Amino acid sequence: MASSSLVKLNASSSSWIGQQSFNQRSGSSCRLPVSNRRVSVVRATGSYTDELIKTAKTIASPGRGILAIDESNATAGKRLASIGLDNTEANRQAYRQLLLTTPGLGDYISGSILFEETLFQSTTDGKKFVDVLNDQNIVPGIKVDKGLVPLPGSNNESWCQGLDGLASRSAEYYKQGARFAKWRTVVSIPCGPSALAVKEAAWGLARYAAISQDNGLVPIVEPEILLDGDHPIERTLEVAERVWAEVFYYLAENNVVFEGILLKPSMVTPGAEHKEKATPDTIAKYTLTMLKRRVPPAVPGIMFLSGGQSEVEATLNLHAMNQSPNPWHVSFSYARALQNTVLKTWQGRPENVDAAQRALLIRAKANSLAQLGKYSAEGESEEAKKGMFVKGYTY
Repeated sequence: MASSSLVKLNASSSSWIGQQSFNQRSGSSCRLPVSNRRVSVVRATGSYTDELIKTAKTIASPGRGILAIDESNATAGKRLASIGLDNTEANRQAYRQLLLTTPGLGDYISGSILFEETLFQSTTDGKKFVDVLNDQNIVPGIKVDKGLVPLPGSNNESWCQGLDGLASRSAEYYKQGARFAKWRTVVSIPCGPSALAVKEAAWGLARYAAISQDNGLVPIVEPEILLDGDHPIERTLEVAERVWAEVFYYLAENNVVFEGILLKPSMVTPGAEHKEKATPDTIAKYTLTMLKRRVPPAVPGIMFLSGGQSEVEATLNLHAMNQSPNPWHVSFSYARALQNTVLKTWQGRPENVDAAQRALLIRAKANSLAQLGKYSAEGESEEAKKGMFVKGYTY
């Protein structure tokens, strides 16, 4: 594929970041006034650039979002156990087949994040899951990180591992049919967050993003700010702004093409244990404030995670954010907020597959309407209104 060139300013000239790196404090003698800084230009080129931009735009298409079914085998086992099923490959395959073969899913879903097992699996009829998705104009994606581990020297915080061997794995995933990738790291507000943890998260995301683009995969950039804590929404906004400033600083340093990435941020909400709940309008106001202060308009799509919100809460909040035009496609990349009712409807029984698929379409359509700013919560089930927050949640 022919390469193309995109002009992108480096981090030192990116005034939209709005805040210096955590390592560069105001008043430092090594920082020059803005007017005295020289602007250098980095040309980001690569054989996949055109394809990356096309893929990102396809995923960020009106009225559509991402179905995240990239749970590890251990987490998938917890989900299956909740309906009395053993954690076997056959049961994981059956459930994911139910989801991905839902007729009409592509009307509302533009991409699906898969676990490695699923990327290489086929249906019970022998059709590759990748082909099932492509037939519905759904872009196959792949989880590439290797999970969270304790971060030495931090305040009981974590860092995400998986950079070793990522280039070769990404090349194999592309060959198998994946066209975008996901790397999830987390930031904990009750634990600080420490400057060390934020820098580690930002740097890891940036290296992953650069490696992904070099191998043809659109990177989803996801520093999840956990809901844990009793802090007010103002504190979440403060932390989110710091985290995203650091993330984009290092994305620029690593020459990542912004037109060929997607973001998966947390919504800006109060801590889950805060005494006052925020309305969808308030969450939309704070979240959009953060995005407008930190995210350049070159980024095509903002695909929010649900982070333990109920199915209806996640949809209502997304709807509120789409009541006026945004510089980006503001949409969803939900896992539990699309699957909770589906799983409980299925119960592992073949005779319930059709009903479970209808439940998935109901949730997918609701979020499609929310992306278009046209959702109404009228008629939503009580099950869909139940919160799914789990303190200290891991997967």
